[in-house]
Amino acid sequence: MDSGHSSSGLVHIPVLLTEVVAGLQIRPGARIIDGTVGGGGHTEAMLVQSAPNGRLLGLDADLAAIDRVQKRLAPEIANGRLQLVHAYFEQMPTIAQQHGFEAVDAILLDLGVSSFQIDSAERGFSFQQDGPLDMRFDLTAATTAADIVNHWDEQALADLIYEYGEERQSRRIARAIVRERPFATTAELANVVERALGGRRGSRIHPATRTFQALRIGVNRELEQLAQVLPACLALLAVGGRLAVISFHSLEDRIVKRWMQAEAQTFTPDPLHPMGGTERTPTGRIITRKPIEASAQEVAQNPRSRSAKLRIIERL
Repeated sequence: MDSGHSSSGLVHIPVLLTEVVAGLQIRPGARIIDGTVGGGGHTEAMLVQSAPNGRLLGLDADLAAIDRVQKRLAPEIANGRLQLVHAYFEQMPTIAQQHGFEAVDAILLDLGVSSFQIDSAERGFSFQQDGPLDMRFDLTAATTAADIVNHWDEQALADLIYEYGEERQSRRIARAIVRERPFATTAELANVVERALGGRRGSRIHPATRTFQALRIGVNRELEQLAQVLPACLALLAVGGRLAVISFHSLEDRIVKRWMQAEAQTFTPDPLHPMGGTERTPTGRIITRKPIEASAQEVAQNPRSRSAKLRIIERL
């Protein structure tokens, strides 16, 4: 998620840029995969760091992001150092093999929604501007947020909002959605959720924020994809290669943290025998004992970096 004020045409601000490049230890000649090119900020910095002969394979589920980075980094495409593919990062193993990117030196996953997506009313990610209830990263995907809110039953909606939005009032919200539907726009949905929760009550966060997060995660299968791609990333790395993951909410960070801890373990406990288990050879070494977060200076410059957490693991 390269964050910045995209709608105003100002320069895009990649989150934790210095920390990512330093943490991945990118050297000249490095072979790199960027699983989420977004605005191209991290992509460009990693290409600069790997010059003159490093190569980068960039993926993004959003075709608009691919188009943007093609324009931004056209010279790097022309000289063969950058290849871009329109795809979800869960397809990374197949695409990497097709493009000769195996045993790579660095992989970056920058999770979540980009500023370009948030700031485009027609994409329907935000209720700050009224737009259609879409929320798809990939506009060729079948399911939109409108499909979910207008057709799922009340129990399924409540479960989604509770699980992916960590919203305690999910049942009340689901009941209101089913009662008031159909919905066509983000403002219609945000207003109904706000009323269901009794208004703002002085809260800094809009009452619909968690519901919108849940819908976006559900539409794009974000958590399933993440859990699936992490082991694939480790398998694609050369020994000593590093994977960096930037997450933006606790659900993502928990998956990343637990997976990294499991890969670094030397002992697998046996659930049937609390004192028993098997020794194993760890496959990764955790580089970030605690997640790296944005500095006060970065948050002041780019408020959307406030919730970012960077974790890095090295393949053994």
